[in-house]
Amino acid sequence: MTHDPVETDHRPFRVLVTSAGFEPGFRGGGPIRSVAGIVDTISEETELYLITRDRDLGTADPYPGLSGQWIRRGRAEVFYLNTWRFGQWFRLWRQLRAIRFDLLYVNSLWNPIFTVIPVVAARLGAIRVARLLLAPRGELAPGALSIKRRKKRLFLSPWASFLKGMNPVWHASSDREAMQIRTFNPGAKVEVNQDQVNLPLEPIRPTFANGGTTRLVFIGRIAPVKNLHSVLEALEGLSASVEFDIYGPVEDSDYWAKCKVIMGRVPKGVRITYKGELAPLEVRWTFSGYDAFVFPTLGENFGHIIAESLSASCPVICPDTTPWTEVLVAGGGVVVRDPSVKGLATEIELLAAAAPEDRFRAKELAGDAYRSWREGALGPNILEQARAAGWPASP
Repeated sequence: MTHDPVETDHRPFRVLVTSAGFEPGFRGGGPIRSVAGIVDTISEETELYLITRDRDLGTADPYPGLSGQWIRRGRAEVFYLNTWRFGQWFRLWRQLRAIRFDLLYVNSLWNPIFTVIPVVAARLGAIRVARLLLAPRGELAPGALSIKRRKKRLFLSPWASFLKGMNPVWHASSDREAMQIRTFNPGAKVEVNQDQVNLPLEPIRPTFANGGTTRLVFIGRIAPVKNLHSVLEALEGLSASVEFDIYGPVEDSDYWAKCKVIMGRVPKGVRITYKGELAPLEVRWTFSGYDAFVFPTLGENFGHIIAESLSASCPVICPDTTPWTEVLVAGGGVVVRDPSVKGLATEIELLAAAAPEDRFRAKELAGDAYRSWREGALGPNILEQARAAGWPASP
């Protein structure tokens, strides 16, 4: 920001957004792209201030030249916070305290720094906020809740009671997530608004059939919720020859160690390679070189990575744990109805046994399914929906 935010006579719709991850970071996956899509599509009537961490997920070094700074991005102001610097916290609080916000929008249900602190600050009046908008970002999916279940249960009961006292509006990215929110908080006010995507209307079209070994890919965070180990276990008993490449940041080193043990047990006809992390601009073109994206996720509130795969005409093989089931059934790939390792292995065997022209046709159909979905995915983002509905005026 070129200057400290101050009150003016003009009263636009003012929103304070908090998110643990934001660009130029990318290791946090879909939520980063979701928030970026919202930031980049606000109207002239909305004034947005975003607070985020000054470094990428799991890294020690801050982004060059951004720490402790307000940076202008389109119509928004972004502050990159070093959470260990008290001076930055104090300066930030003084600046935010001078503003009356119509909405506080937090992008996690339980992040201690970027959800709990701002929500408690709003409840106590340390920052002036008319209404709370809360996006759990898939954290209430059964698969996500099954990880560290006991710890989450201990926190969620008192936290849910605290939140009820603020009468929040909940942001769900799909009807599935809305149901999960209402299960957690019966009677909750939930608004469904599909995440914004910064993807072209037209997919990358396949140009030739792969006449060689079937090429499979996994792109995503290497963490239990993404369920990579199930793919590896499915490949253990595979009779066909396939290549399986893995891209993504190692978020959980113990989990990755478990995956590597399984990788050592696959048959000779299966070649598995870990290829490190991908920069955001490399993702779509990487997908375009594969016959299928195998993604046995335990749950996605939206699934940007699925959209990216389809936008590259790369069919997706995943269970019915995402909002993409209808698109996949319409030609985008395969919905694994049996989520077991055996069920996943069956689908991989079928793809590996397919003729090159059939795999090529599957890629064409994936691109067609993406185009149909993309044409219907245009609409106002959740903050513009909030502004139009006048949520702060209806506490």
